[in-house]
Amino acid sequence: MTRTELVSIIKRKRSLLCVGLDTEAHLVPEQFRRAADPVLAFNEAIVDATHQVTVAYKLNIAFYEALGVSGWTSLERTVAAIRAKGDCFIIADAKRGDIGNTARKYAEAFYDKLGFDAVTLSPYMGNDSVTPFLGRPGKWAIVLGVTSNEGAMDFQFLPVDDKQHLLFERVMTKVAEWGSPGDTMFVVGATRTDVLAQARAAAPGHFFLVPGVGAQGGDLNAVLDTCMTSDGGLLINSSRGILYAGKGEAAILPAAKAAEELQQQMAAGLQRAGILS
Repeated sequence: MTRTELVSIIKRKRSLLCVGLDTEAHLVPEQFRRAADPVLAFNEAIVDATHQVTVAYKLNIAFYEALGVSGWTSLERTVAAIRAKGDCFIIADAKRGDIGNTARKYAEAFYDKLGFDAVTLSPYMGNDSVTPFLGRPGKWAIVLGVTSNEGAMDFQFLPVDDKQHLLFERVMTKVAEWGSPGDTMFVVGATRTDVLAQARAAAPGHFFLVPGVGAQGGDLNAVLDTCMTSDGGLLINSSRGILYAGKGEAAILPAAKAAEELQQQMAAGLQRAGILS
């Protein structure tokens, strides 16, 4: 999916919402556990209930890998179910990062075999671990920029020069040189509102994938007001806050409502920025 196509979906759906399908088998409501593939059945129900207000879906690969062969089958079938909707950006949240020939194989797996539009990557090993994911029309590398976890303080916030630039800023400005705003995004955590402006300054024209809104308590309006670009430039993720908004037989309706509430706030932000009329 090209940037032009992605922005068109954002404007048509009046949304920046990315739903994280971090589906845990033991949390799948009982009515779906009777299906041959409970994870797939639950994912399909969530997608059916939310896709009209959702721009992207992000599948955290760990939740599927943990189930072995059956998990990979659920993963492939979930991607196919989302793709059947025809207007959603699909992200493999894999956080891969390895030497060039291995990176090339990861790219082939997620882009060619599994059909994802984008893959999240760790940039620690440098240029040759990221560039195999670039240069493919309609495919995106989503590189870790600044994250919300406690351990982010171990490395990401270290000063790297006498101007007190931080390591995450250097990473983002360097990675931006390898790709372009049409094939490279950055992960920027919503819960670190104090560094949102620094992140945007480091990559002024790139899309950000922003986790941490919802169950993790990130400030949606702070993200919208600080990080939005002239065409949106954001995919804002909510996982648990949508997936597990309800329980039991009534699980899906609350999930749809949670997605719609976020979409309405996003639409207001897009209007404030003059992106929507």
